[in-house]
Amino acid sequence: MKSPFNNLSNSQINKLYDLLGVHKYSFQKNKEILPTIKSENILAIILEGSAKIIDSDYNGNEILVENLYKNSVFGTNISATNSENIHIIAKEFTEVLVIDYKRIMDANNLKYKYFNIFFSNLFDIINTMYKETNERVKILEKKQIRDKLLEYFDIEYSKTRLNYFTLPFSFKDLADYLAVNRSAMFRELKSLKEEHFIDINGRKITLLNAKSINLI
Repeated sequence: MKSPFNNLSNSQINKLYDLLGVHKYSFQKNKEILPTIKSENILAIILEGSAKIIDSDYNGNEILVENLYKNSVFGTNISATNSENIHIIAKEFTEVLVIDYKRIMDANNLKYKYFNIFFSNLFDIINTMYKETNERVKILEKKQIRDKLLEYFDIEYSKTRLNYFTLPFSFKDLADYLAVNRSAMFRELKSLKEEHFIDINGRKITLLNAKSINLI
């Protein structure tokens, strides 16, 4: 994912920070990030580290809503953070840049070239995130674990047209992303491997017969 500060010099970034009155916060692994986001109109950017947005049901089970990585953007107006059951948890040491949403939308900002560059970058990032959300919806519409996996493989294959890709996260995170039981997912992956549809080497997955699993 591109940086919201692409094509900006350090001097321009500092000017941008002053213009928007940004704040930086650091969070240790497993700590909740910005618990007040439910009541504050803010936009946040992951500067370093990673986090996850989770929803907890009445049994205390966690449902992954969204993974956040370096340069990911989240906030009151672009993420599902309004529910009391929603929490944002740091997956490692994570640094977050926080901006008052109203400061970003101030029309006076448009007279500054560096702000327009930043805003364009921000718009591209949010568009990418919406696209990824739509991809996940397509996966979650599938009922069977195998179908979810194959839909995910199809999406990854379509990005490069290569018969291999590296998971951007752990297999545990993949199970959360697919909203399936981890053990059941591993059994299905084992079956796909034994049937010579895929090969797995660490986090690298090779599609051995893309045609037979409808990827071409």
